[in-house]
Amino acid sequence: MSEIAYDDLLACAVEAAQAAGNYARDQKHRVDDVKVSFEHDIKLALDFECQQKAREVLLSAFPGHTVLGEEDPEIVDTDEMPEHQWVVDPIDGTVNFSHGMPFWCCSIAVRKKGETVAGAVYGPDVNELYTATVDRKSTCNGEPISVSETQTLDKAMIMTGVDQFVDPSLPPFAIFKSFASNAQKVRVMGSAALDICRVANGAADGYFEAGIYLWDVAAAQLIVEQAGGKAEILYDMPPPYRICFAASNGRIHDQLTSLVDISSLQEWKG
Repeated sequence: MSEIAYDDLLACAVEAAQAAGNYARDQKHRVDDVKVSFEHDIKLALDFECQQKAREVLLSAFPGHTVLGEEDPEIVDTDEMPEHQWVVDPIDGTVNFSHGMPFWCCSIAVRKKGETVAGAVYGPDVNELYTATVDRKSTCNGEPISVSETQTLDKAMIMTGVDQFVDPSLPPFAIFKSFASNAQKVRVMGSAALDICRVANGAADGYFEAGIYLWDVAAAQLIVEQAGGKAEILYDMPPPYRICFAASNGRIHDQLTSLVDISSLQEWKG
């Protein structure tokens, strides 16, 4: 079997992200159709429908591939990683979406034997399409993007997500406080993939979250790396696919991660 070109994989990721994202945008009148409600989050019927829209595009183009979606994640034995696995977050920022805020997106990545080789993040309401492959520079709406030149944390804008943590004794909240004390500004926008893409285009300088999922970051991680930045999974957490993750312009990365007490987070059961 001939090797699949990265550009072909990216084109499929873009088509799937736009199919799912545009469907969500066109169905905004259904935001009250809540399928599952949590204390600080919700799942809309649209989350599941958008994932199916993306899945149909992906498997129509590549019927032999596997799809890992946020709404029905199947546990994959990492010792037997699929040759090609698509990672789908149909609506990243569902709470934002449900409130009519524009900061939400669809994220699609494809991994080859566990390594992300192409990815697209599409924000319909902010009119942004971020893309990257492992052999090509990141773009936004077709134009090359680069990370910021910020050299020090005290001049940096840091994106994060801690709104679900209400007890200030919990390690994630303590890290937020540390960031707020050392960075120029910290922002919680509510869509991890778009946050990380803001690092890729230089609008922000770093991103950190203590408990996030693979589908939130799979595409955006590649996008920030191919824009000249640095991104890494600091460690894996239970349940499967949950991670502690950091991304930056590379210049402030050590300063950013030095504020993270890994040992306390590893002991944290949040």
